[in-house]
Amino acid sequence: MELRENERIDDLQCGGYRILQNTKKFCFGMDAVLLSDFAKVRPGARVLDLGTGTGVIPILMAAKTQAGHFTGLEIQAEMAKMARRSVALNGLEQKIDIVEADLKEASKQFGGASFDVVTCNPPYMENCHGLKNPEDAKAIARHEVLCRLEDIVRESSAVLKSGGHFYMVYRPRRLAEAIRLMTGYRIEPKRMRLVHPYAQSEANMVLIEGSRGGGRQLRVERPLIVYREPGVYTEEIYEIYAWKQETKESGRRPKS
Repeated sequence: MELRENERIDDLQCGGYRILQNTKKFCFGMDAVLLSDFAKVRPGARVLDLGTGTGVIPILMAAKTQAGHFTGLEIQAEMAKMARRSVALNGLEQKIDIVEADLKEASKQFGGASFDVVTCNPPYMENCHGLKNPEDAKAIARHEVLCRLEDIVRESSAVLKSGGHFYMVYRPRRLAEAIRLMTGYRIEPKRMRLVHPYAQSEANMVLIEGSRGGGRQLRVERPLIVYREPGVYTEEIYEIYAWKQETKESGRRPKS
């Protein structure tokens, strides 16, 4: 595949799949990888990834699950094109569709109760005042420029089938808001896991699962620790990235 300016191809180290990234735009981080591992998908399920960006979550989940089909929804034309090229690079055109549209209109785009699973790695910074370029891909990915958390939860609820599952990676400081919105739109929180950089550190990410119309019972899993010591990941992180033993011993690190 011909690379364009500032583009590179990264090995996802999962199923032999690779992904295109633009170093001047937005490159995926560990949060996307952790979400793709946290999400549970039944064989044959239809999955929607809201704000798919580079398409990394559908591609990783295509390697890790037996889902029937994935749809990645992305509003930025350039990012959607790059995601489609990554899908083609991996020969996944029959498995993954990338749709260029506004996630605030997801239920109009796809219809109600049309997916078994929705995943999302949303922008988590509320205040976008003072941004030098609000249309920059990095700003859109990190700040609530084009959508709010309520838009994501509302549309997820609308497109999920009854009993369908919603998965999101977010920031703990906004966890109360996320839970309030989920329950308000009939997505009952069912499972949660806090992610800590070190065992002694405060959590900086939270993985949360909700069920459309589910009962009131939330299970909090044991914390996920990223680093055993500076520069050395824990065994679980290496397992999530599916790195081989010789890779760990070489001192190479997962992309984060």
